[in-house]
Amino acid sequence: MKNIRTQTIDTIDQIKGLVDWLVVHHTLPTPFSPTMYIDLEGVSLSRLGSVSILTLFLRVDGPISPIFLIDVHTLGSQAFETAGTKEKTLRDVLQDKEIPKVFFDVRNDSDALFAHFGVALQGVEDVQLMESATRKTTASRKRVAGLTSCIEDNASTCFGGSGLVSWKQAKENGSRLFKTELGGSYEVFNQRPIPDDVVSYCVGDVQCLPELRDQF
Repeated sequence: MKNIRTQTIDTIDQIKGLVDWLVVHHTLPTPFSPTMYIDLEGVSLSRLGSVSILTLFLRVDGPISPIFLIDVHTLGSQAFETAGTKEKTLRDVLQDKEIPKVFFDVRNDSDALFAHFGVALQGVEDVQLMESATRKTTASRKRVAGLTSCIEDNASTCFGGSGLVSWKQAKENGSRLFKTELGGSYEVFNQRPIPDDVVSYCVGDVQCLPELRDQF
């Protein structure tokens, strides 16, 4: 797994810069077009709730890959409707069927993006369904696997034999902040600045997706 660099995107100028970068690196001919690995967090994430953070992991050439936390709670619709110098928006990128976007269980993410911002995702690959398709029997596919179990079953692929313990700890620390049964609240995703444990939790949801996608 590559080293990662995390950056919060919470201003209009940052959105413009990110969108321009995405457009340039996905315009043919390019030697390498990075796949987008995406996850969303929010309060009751769905058409009935809200979107707080869009986490975007770009698998790029080089030793360090960026993970962007787009602050949808702060930016609102401007996160998707702000055009860069290339006259394209994040909505355009997300709706471009030629740009692959990888999710793990895209259902609520897609529902929330379309209901609140009119974003109709295109070019989606769902790692949860890819894992299910690798199973040998119909009976074994009656239930889909969660992200944690997929990562635990493929820890050597994701972490090269190490790192699973710290990944699980980061996920547990984040879960305690928002799971009501643990005394938390999903409103923590709207707390600004974004708490460090929430950042680590969001990173954990996307950092293994490249390896899982390659595996399945």
